[in-house]
Amino acid sequence: MLADRFRRPLRDLRISLTDRCNFRCVYCMPRAVFGSDYAFLDRDELLSFDEIERIARVAAGHGVRKLRLTGGEPLLRRGVEDLIGRLAALRTPDGDRLEIALTTNGSALAVKAQALKDAGLDRLTVSIDSLDDELFQRMNDVRFPVSRVLDGIGAAHAAGIGPIKLNMVVKRGLNDGEIEAMAARFKGTPYTLRFIEYMDVGTSNGWELDEVVSAAEIVARIAALFPLEEIPAAVPGETARRWRYLDGGGEIGVISSVTNTFCGTCNRARISTEGKLFTCLFATEGHDLRALLRGGASDDELAAAMASIWGARDDRYSEERASLTPELRAARPRIEMSYIGG
Repeated sequence: MLADRFRRPLRDLRISLTDRCNFRCVYCMPRAVFGSDYAFLDRDELLSFDEIERIARVAAGHGVRKLRLTGGEPLLRRGVEDLIGRLAALRTPDGDRLEIALTTNGSALAVKAQALKDAGLDRLTVSIDSLDDELFQRMNDVRFPVSRVLDGIGAAHAAGIGPIKLNMVVKRGLNDGEIEAMAARFKGTPYTLRFIEYMDVGTSNGWELDEVVSAAEIVARIAALFPLEEIPAAVPGETARRWRYLDGGGEIGVISSVTNTFCGTCNRARISTEGKLFTCLFATEGHDLRALLRGGASDDELAAAMASIWGARDDRYSEERASLTPELRAARPRIEMSYIGG
């Protein structure tokens, strides 16, 4: 079983299917950077489904038990249902199937939900940053109405996909006024709402520390309306701290990679759109697996390379962030979220 330098196992592999997205969210792919002249990757630069399946199969042999498909927007990748079916057919060395999850902006869910379920998708995470349609469209910057995302969430639930988690990135001065409304809207529903502290991923979003709304503030604001109690993590290495409504109305999660880090239990690796293995969301560089795949490497050689990379892993950027000056943080190379996946 693989373990890194801090004895963290590899359990979760996140695979970015495309660097493209049909939204231009201000905290991820702002239009000023990702405009009409932005050069996205050519199709032959992307990992093929055969290559993705091969990496996933080798990773399962190293202890990976969950695969999450990300982007960009993964539902833009043609034939994604076929890929999900192939990944759902993989087995661990003990004969267990892998858990297949997907993160999406929800724009195509109403159309694709049933096909995703039929292919073998288990879990779904949908990004939704506001219920106010004007603000939602201002944040996605493509005039896409929030009602269509809500329709997609409903279609996914009707298709039997679950659990379904809803992610809200909270940025002070932009959508932090929506915290209570979001909690009220999804309390008592089949969905788990998770609030994410605005993170310094990449360099295009102009991140500033004073724009972060802390997890503690978020929980306090919701608890003032709906009393909460903290409950234990569902699985080791879970990113969100969980809080349950005392009246039985479900739960929320808060992901606090800025103010209350969880590097010590992080068991996630990421495969970028063009096949680089990143051992941290905030990594400064990746390791080129595509070159091995297209250079004729055997599965044993691929497995050895992955083991070597993970074994050397010592990433803990979120823990180190507080000790860095703003100048050092700004100077540090960072990979864009749309390239590495969430």
